[in-house]
Amino acid sequence: MEITYTRVSDYLLLDIMLSEPPDAEPLTKYGMMRKRFLKANHPAHYGKMLVHEELYPHCREVQAQAQIRFDILMEHFACTNPPPEKSVDALAWAAHMTMLNDTADEIVRSELVCSEAV
Repeated sequence: MEITYTRVSDYLLLDIMLSEPPDAEPLTKYGMMRKRFLKANHPAHYGKMLVHEELYPHCREVQAQAQIRFDILMEHFACTNPPPEKSVDALAWAAHMTMLNDTADEIVRSELVCSEAV
């Protein structure tokens, strides 16, 4: 393995390349939120995961779990608290669905994305 450096002014910086495949699934909303949470609240663990190339797989796993949980919550909320008929009152329907979406999003963020379990 060849170690390379890049000269920046008077300093030599180590060239670090992650072995992330180019076709890897990109991080979406919940994956990026998890990454930011770890970086802000657990910087040592974030750095360790980044160096060992565990950060992005971890964020993708949280992202997948969060999306599944969000879909389940939205389905449950829509059954227990049905929205008004969209064709009768589109504005009330939109407000109701936004409220359900925000509630499910807050639950997902507190349970999975911003959980202290690292």
